[in-house]
Amino acid sequence: MNLGEPIKKGNTAEIYLHDGKVYKVFNDNLPDTEAEYEANKQKYAYSCGLPVPCVYETACINGKQALIMEYIRGRTIGDMLYGDMAKAHEYMDLSVDVQLSIHAVNAASLELMTDKLKRQLLSARLINDNQKNALIEMMYAMKYENRLCHGDYHIFNLISDDNHVTIIDWVDSSSGDFRADVYRSYLLYSQFSQELAGLYLRLYCEKSGVNEDKIFLWAPIIAGARLSENVSSEEANLLLDIVRRYYPE
Repeated sequence: MNLGEPIKKGNTAEIYLHDGKVYKVFNDNLPDTEAEYEANKQKYAYSCGLPVPCVYETACINGKQALIMEYIRGRTIGDMLYGDMAKAHEYMDLSVDVQLSIHAVNAASLELMTDKLKRQLLSARLINDNQKNALIEMMYAMKYENRLCHGDYHIFNLISDDNHVTIIDWVDSSSGDFRADVYRSYLLYSQFSQELAGLYLRLYCEKSGVNEDKIFLWAPIIAGARLSENVSSEEANLLLDIVRRYYPE
């Protein structure tokens, strides 16, 4: 099957637009359950009534697993913001409203965030076993109500078309503490702009009534888990600094 040229290339897959549908074709080095795994998470978010692209099917295309889903027209809010920084407050405010709608969902049947984070922490090579064990123990001591968490929420995963916003990329979603999800977003923004990160956090806390200190309780855990991902050496050092503030080597 000839899908043409990809419209986007990521670390795990290539994205194609073909016959009015989006084809996410996964790399060969991933488990052969990856397409179904992501499809199920996106279907769950869709079933909650959130604005999420409809999943049509999973398939094998040219020997590779693929996820076929609805094509959403529009631009990412990230592209819109960086094209007009004067509207940073407006766009970030909108993104926080959307994230609050995700966190309002009581997620019961989705993968537990603690399971996902534990797996990531154990595979993070730059932190030692004592740090890993301390972070895992700290995580399980947290008290919270399980809510739907996107897991990789930022303005480039929001597509806007005629003031309608669609949320994409649900592979990292889980059921857990929304404050961890907020810190993850804050951490991602801070890699690019402390000003945007600060604006995001202030707006979320104002709208939700959550204390910033409660969100930062998750800082070393989320930073440690991110070290399991494909990050630059510069970012890895920043993440290690966060972990070491709480648990020195």
